[in-house]
Amino acid sequence: MPRTGRKGRLIVVEGIDGSGKSTQLHLLDKWLRSIGVSVFFTEWNSSDVVKEITSKGKKKALLTPTTFCLLHATDFADRYERNISPLLEAGYFVLADRYIYTAFARDIVRGCNPTWVRKVYSFAIVPDAAFYFRVPPDVGMARILEGRPKLKYYEAGMDLNLSNDEYESYRIFQSRIVDQYESMVKKDGLIVIDGTLDIEKQQEMMRQRVRRLIPAAKPRVPILDQKEVALY
Repeated sequence: MPRTGRKGRLIVVEGIDGSGKSTQLHLLDKWLRSIGVSVFFTEWNSSDVVKEITSKGKKKALLTPTTFCLLHATDFADRYERNISPLLEAGYFVLADRYIYTAFARDIVRGCNPTWVRKVYSFAIVPDAAFYFRVPPDVGMARILEGRPKLKYYEAGMDLNLSNDEYESYRIFQSRIVDQYESMVKKDGLIVIDGTLDIEKQQEMMRQRVRRLIPAAKPRVPILDQKEVALY
């Protein structure tokens, strides 16, 4: 759906695990609030409506690709109806840590029909800015595995039978997700941010784009506070 019928702005971040997107969105959230912008933060797979059943399905390894897709779509639809859409209408800046592009990437890699997946999420509006944090799969993997001895079954893509080794399966799974994201850059207008750059540089690039969406009456803070970065 087009960017019509709403007073607020929708800003989303996408990328593989370990791309740094969540850190950057939290920094953007803090900055927007500091200059008086009304902000609402939402993240993928966080609806209480389906969280319990999704958790049970994962623990017992019972989720098929289609079931996985529909559960996440239900989660998204609930958050969209209860939070995202109403708050955009009310004039909020809604910040989403992952949006429909996560489903397009993961569900298609898991074997779901691309056209069908996009139809499932066809009710969702187009974001005002969708940032894709591009990092090599090996870089993202190194960040995720730092201090983590074990990967989760679905996180590693073990349900896809890519490899008997969970780390190799994870590497292949993430590489395929990267391929899907790259195919969406032009198709869906994703704004590419080099996720290997310094945190400060990435944040400033985001703020340059987001400033264009802030009403003229709102104050602007052009420089990233070094103390702010140190918190992450």
